[in-house]
Amino acid sequence: MTPVDTVPGAARRALRAPGVRMGGLALLVAAVACADLFAGRGVTPDGVRAVLLGGGDPTADHIVLRLRLPRLLVALVAGACLGVAGLVLQSALRNPLAGPEVTGVTPGAVLGAVAATGLGLAGWESPTAVVVASCLGGFAGAGLLWLLAGRDRGDPEETAVYGVLVSAVLAGLTAVVLLVAPGELGSVVQWLIGSTEGRVWQHWNLLWPWAAFWGAAAWLLAGPLTLLRCGDEQASAAGLATGRGRGAALVCAVALTAGAVSAVGALGFVGLLVPHLALAVFGADLRITLPGAALLGAAVVCGADAAAQLLSRLLATGLDADRLTLPVGALTTFVGAGLLMVVARRRADER
Repeated sequence: MTPVDTVPGAARRALRAPGVRMGGLALLVAAVACADLFAGRGVTPDGVRAVLLGGGDPTADHIVLRLRLPRLLVALVAGACLGVAGLVLQSALRNPLAGPEVTGVTPGAVLGAVAATGLGLAGWESPTAVVVASCLGGFAGAGLLWLLAGRDRGDPEETAVYGVLVSAVLAGLTAVVLLVAPGELGSVVQWLIGSTEGRVWQHWNLLWPWAAFWGAAAWLLAGPLTLLRCGDEQASAAGLATGRGRGAALVCAVALTAGAVSAVGALGFVGLLVPHLALAVFGADLRITLPGAALLGAAVVCGADAAAQLLSRLLATGLDADRLTLPVGALTTFVGAGLLMVVARRRADER
């Protein structure tokens, strides 16, 4: 008999419910991963199936195992990073709109990647240099927000205002870099929009250890983050050093965001909206909700990548343009903006 079996029926169901939801979400991730693997062009679903069963011709083998599979894995891990980073930011800053996109983290990481590319120090095909440049830019953006917020950084409203300001400034600097080095526009537009095109095993080998380390660090901060969500006074009364706790959480969020940006660029609204969905599904216990946000982020980005590939095939057929490709970032931004409008309108109606 397990400890759960000794609990009365209602409490037992409450204990098991998160596990059931987590299992269902894991099945959803597996389903969208399969869809993403089969969705691309160049190899038919039968051809993909033959490769997975150990057959297939060399061309199909190359496309499936050296292009589609690493692309799939990078999409999953990048989505997990953004989901966790968004939840950490919103919890640490007590702001439901404190996604990486509007706190200077994502714009800073993009600026770092674009600037390094413009200076010839990095490129879309040099993942290691891009990771370093993105991290430097992400930490610079978060540091600028931290300095501007000053004593008010525990105030959600003030932090949100400064976050939007910092993001706008960093986006403007990115535009300046593109004006100075216009020849690099083609190589950096993928970071500006967000894309999984061209992801190979080198990107995966760099991303997964980074994501595993910082994801584990974020999970270890689940207790302090839960206290910070209750407010600084309550957290201090519980014995938490709020400044240190918030600083450690922001470091984790910036590192996770920078890793995702260096791999797939700026995927709009993933880090902003996934945490809301995770909290709605798993509740306020971040020990459970943080892994849930990782799975939801992985499912969202991977599912969006599969949808983008299918739409690309349809558009290419309809417009007779074989090279036409819809970036996954364009799809997440479009859908995310629509969902954000729905949420904002619903909250306005509730008031």
